[in-house]
Amino acid sequence: MKLRNYLKAWSRVGELTARGGFNLVHAQWGQSALLCLPRKLPLVIAYRGSDLAGIFGSNGRQTLPGRILALSSRCVSLFADHVIVVSEHLAKTLPPQVRYDVIPSGVDLSVFKPIDKRHARTQLGWHPTRHTILFGGDPAVPGKRFLLAKQVVDTLRDRGFDPHLVRAQGIRPRDMPLYINASDVMLLTSAHEGSPNVVKEALACNVPVVSTDVGDVRIRIGEIAGCHVCEESVSTLADAVEEVLERDQPNVEGRITVLGLDERVLAKKVRQIYERVHER
Repeated sequence: MKLRNYLKAWSRVGELTARGGFNLVHAQWGQSALLCLPRKLPLVIAYRGSDLAGIFGSNGRQTLPGRILALSSRCVSLFADHVIVVSEHLAKTLPPQVRYDVIPSGVDLSVFKPIDKRHARTQLGWHPTRHTILFGGDPAVPGKRFLLAKQVVDTLRDRGFDPHLVRAQGIRPRDMPLYINASDVMLLTSAHEGSPNVVKEALACNVPVVSTDVGDVRIRIGEIAGCHVCEESVSTLADAVEEVLERDQPNVEGRITVLGLDERVLAKKVRQIYERVHER
């Protein structure tokens, strides 16, 4: 069924580009760029993470479909006039002759901003004081490793804590700022990421983040007091979360570090790439 959808989309893209009226094509994700071949217009490809890095299972190993996806995405980059990657570590997987810019996914800072925790919890009907951990991923995706997050919470319970683990799943986008601000800490246990937006959104709300060392997370939170980049072990992650829960200062100075990631600022950078490609 997926292949059929891609074939339909490939035919539709061909029809649209043949009609004229377009200056270039911007493909989001490497697999989408395949729909632009054979190329009729200048092509810009934005790689988001799994398209270049592949898809990983809960065991941290790349799956066969993930390897095929990564290989095809690297190959199609050779047909691009310019490439955008969301983090520098993704660029290392590109062929050496490919021109690229690093432009992370942006954050709408007018939406993701600090909100009083008590107010946010009242809005959501949460307990006013119970420690709450927000899992920054879809539990159904093996590579997010929800089981590891549950083990961290179980370890904290063994240590005398009574944390509530909330899944960032099925939440309406307009409610996400409430969930983040109502939480004591954002926990990310992924095996692999590109540039996870939930981390940047938490920082925009001044909420602490504990994460495995994936994507550009270390760049985002490595120097922020109250945030932790950890080894992929239950005890290390539990130690970090415990330290966050016992801090005298519940919030972190995160928002100031993501001001340059405002969507409007990054949109201007993407437009500049369009102009350069069009001029060439």
